[in-house]
Amino acid sequence: MSIAWTEFTPGSALAGGALIGLAAAMFVLLNGRIAGISGVIGGLLKPVKGDVAWRAAFVLGLVGAPWAYALFAALPKLRIDASLAALVVAGLLVGVGTRYGSGCTSGHGVCGLARLSPRSLVATVVFMAAGFAAVFVTRHVFGI
Repeated sequence: MSIAWTEFTPGSALAGGALIGLAAAMFVLLNGRIAGISGVIGGLLKPVKGDVAWRAAFVLGLVGAPWAYALFAALPKLRIDASLAALVVAGLLVGVGTRYGSGCTSGHGVCGLARLSPRSLVATVVFMAAGFAAVFVTRHVFGI
């Protein structure tokens, strides 16, 4: 493996991380809610009266942000080295994992760690370890 130094952009990564942190902090301070994507979307799947509008706006913002960005700069080229079946299975596994883990990486890794939640620390360590193990097994055991 090698690093493509021409594609290494620490400035934009830092700015993106700062914006995510700022958005998560504003969300909890202004709404009293955690900006965990699985929880937001889960609330849309089991709608509660008066709770749908902000959740829909949140999801529309997530989906619409790349389009807004594309008005000012070129979007990066996407390269996905997986079949549609692999992506569907991976998505389903992530969905099941977020239910068992009581949240996703955004809820635990960004918001929970910022609140110094021990449960979120454990969940984030497990997420990362599972990701490392999955990459190791698929790349070095199965040779995919």
